[in-house]
Amino acid sequence: MNWIQQNTKYLITCALAMLMALTRSDHFGSAITLPDASLAVFYLAGIFTGGMASFAVLLTEAAFLDYVAITYGQVSDYCISPAYVFLIPTYAVMLFAGRWSAKYAILNSRDLSHQFAYLLLATSIAFFISNGGFYLFSGKFPELSVVEYAQRVAKYYPAYISSTLLYSLAIIFFTKLVAVLYKEKYKMA
Repeated sequence: MNWIQQNTKYLITCALAMLMALTRSDHFGSAITLPDASLAVFYLAGIFTGGMASFAVLLTEAAFLDYVAITYGQVSDYCISPAYVFLIPTYAVMLFAGRWSAKYAILNSRDLSHQFAYLLLATSIAFFISNGGFYLFSGKFPELSVVEYAQRVAKYYPAYISSTLLYSLAIIFFTKLVAVLYKEKYKMA
């Protein structure tokens, strides 16, 4: 077994940490920034590392990146409130959904559709945990009605879910394709 095979989980965690660091500056992206990949990072960590160690590392990184952005990057601290703690179960949902969908490892429509379903469900649950937690416990919306909350969900949910789906599905498809090509190369040799 070579060094890369022995350290695959560490290398994957580092790559995912880099993706988060490159994208965490803007939730939905802009003309000069990529959309936030944090949810996809935790889902992919569940698939490729499956461990709580990578969860702890990535969770710590997320908090550190937020701290640096607010302290040194002139980013608003609007989202920092008692509800910030809801990011822990939000990211845990993504990690566990990734762990669950890791068993669908083949590049075929059945496995891809199962992973897509788990990803869509987990991202939706994560949205309602983080978004609901923020609206209920941040102290910024004392009189928010169910109708107003539904209007806000309709506004933010599509962007929230689309970037996670895009990052996750692109990386899953790419890794499955590489695995197929790798097997074909060494089957012919």
